[in-house]
Amino acid sequence: MTPDVVQVTPLTDYCLEAVFENGERRWFDMKPFLSYPAFSALTEKNLFMKAHAAHGTVTWNDEIDLSPDTLYLRGRSL
Repeated sequence: MTPDVVQVTPLTDYCLEAVFENGERRWFDMKPFLSYPAFSALTEKNLFMKAHAAHGTVTWNDEIDLSPDTLYLRGRSL
């Protein structure tokens, strides 16, 4: 089972640094996802920089979130 996200830091280059409940840290590049309709609003830098951890996921607002599975499995270990 994938661990939950407990902390996330949005980076200015549309990447995320996430800390998971098991203590692992991962780096994730969001740029390839920004062309998907579900994430296209995140091209607005001010919105992207509002990323935060909530309920084990990364979320930006009530409509946009990122599965911890995607972040954990596709992210690069730090």
